[in-house]
Amino acid sequence: MSARRRFALWQGAAALSTLALVPLATGAMASVDSKTTDEIARFMDVFVQVRSNYVEPVDDSKLIEGAINGMLASLDPHSGYLDARGFANLRTQTDGEYGGLGLSVTMEDGVVKVIAPTADTPADRAGIKAGDYITHINKALVFGMTLDEAVEQMRGRPGTKIDITIVREGQSKPIEMNLTREIIDLKPVKWEVKGDVGLLTITSFSADATRDLKAAMTAVEKSLGRKPRGWILDLRSNPGGLLDEAVGVSDIFLERGEIVSQRGRKKGDIERYFAEPGDLAQGAPVIVLIDAGSASASEIVAGALQDQRRAVVMGERSFGKGSVQTVLPLSDTTALRLTTARYFTPAGRSVQEGGIEPDIRVPQLSDPDYASRPRFRESDLRRHLINEKKVDNGLIEKDEKQDPRFSATPEELKEKGIKDFQLHYALQTIGRIAPQPTRVAQGTRPAAKAAVRN
Repeated sequence: MSARRRFALWQGAAALSTLALVPLATGAMASVDSKTTDEIARFMDVFVQVRSNYVEPVDDSKLIEGAINGMLASLDPHSGYLDARGFANLRTQTDGEYGGLGLSVTMEDGVVKVIAPTADTPADRAGIKAGDYITHINKALVFGMTLDEAVEQMRGRPGTKIDITIVREGQSKPIEMNLTREIIDLKPVKWEVKGDVGLLTITSFSADATRDLKAAMTAVEKSLGRKPRGWILDLRSNPGGLLDEAVGVSDIFLERGEIVSQRGRKKGDIERYFAEPGDLAQGAPVIVLIDAGSASASEIVAGALQDQRRAVVMGERSFGKGSVQTVLPLSDTTALRLTTARYFTPAGRSVQEGGIEPDIRVPQLSDPDYASRPRFRESDLRRHLINEKKVDNGLIEKDEKQDPRFSATPEELKEKGIKDFQLHYALQTIGRIAPQPTRVAQGTRPAAKAAVRN
């Protein structure tokens, strides 16, 4: 990660974050008033008492680090102190490659809770699901560990084994799993041709997601020998990533208009990002698939294409992560992760708490656990930022109201060869709304856009 200002939106393995890297302001104590000075003196009184009278000697740096962690943890779920290990983990997440299991997790009541497994990783193949609780790692109780410590234990040298104990709602006893760590090389984009439709799956908005998506679209057209009838952009269980990549991906499908804005503490502290001319899909129908694991950068893309009426958003309500965190380096190896802004869709909607509501709500009927599995979202996190308009626009509501059109059982779908009902329904929808595709002349390629702004 460079020293320049770089925003990110990340529902990561150690936290749910929206990140920016900026220098730490100096001279902050100049504005401290007398009341604040009294409070700092109270803190020092406690520090001296603990340092002098605790049953065992305690290192001063340990006490200070504990105080810093407690201060930031009292704010919201996404602010925190990054020690050397945490800062290195953050760089690993944004670089998109590490040795581990492929899980996006958070901490709840002292236990690690799964937000979503990354597709085609050891965790995904083992059947770990969103909402699962990890209670033991290698037979050791997780309770009492920090989230960073638990994540550190799950990561490791590729090829090594790890035992995980899962508690799942609705299961009468814990589930024991033995997994093998792999290099989690988060290639941000995968592509596939489904009939005459291009399927574009973005697994994370790590570096180069925009570039790789353009290459994937070119590969789809080359494979078909023509332009596809339409595009499906699969953002399900996508934990987020870099803001400039979210802007770039949205820009691929847009000709003009605002993509996202971020608004800080001060009334005039607003930054807006706009699309540049050139829809690489050239007006072909687009369906965006989202679910409860689609967070942050995924929600920016879904919200931008939905508000601009460029895509049909389909699936289930997204995670609801609508805040921006700034990384403030304290040294070469440590930093603060501090919530500094909220982001808004082009129509001025905050996704905080409420998420993105799909235009067409489609349950994942091919998943036997879908109906009973609990959904875990931003609004479930303690001390999450409140969306002040949630009462007025009804953002918070019960999920998954049963639609009579969606009554097939997993067994019935399996007999028909349908493994992914949401994708199946999206393909059917493209078939209904899209015109017949046209041939692409040999050697032609979509015109490239200008470089994405930072």
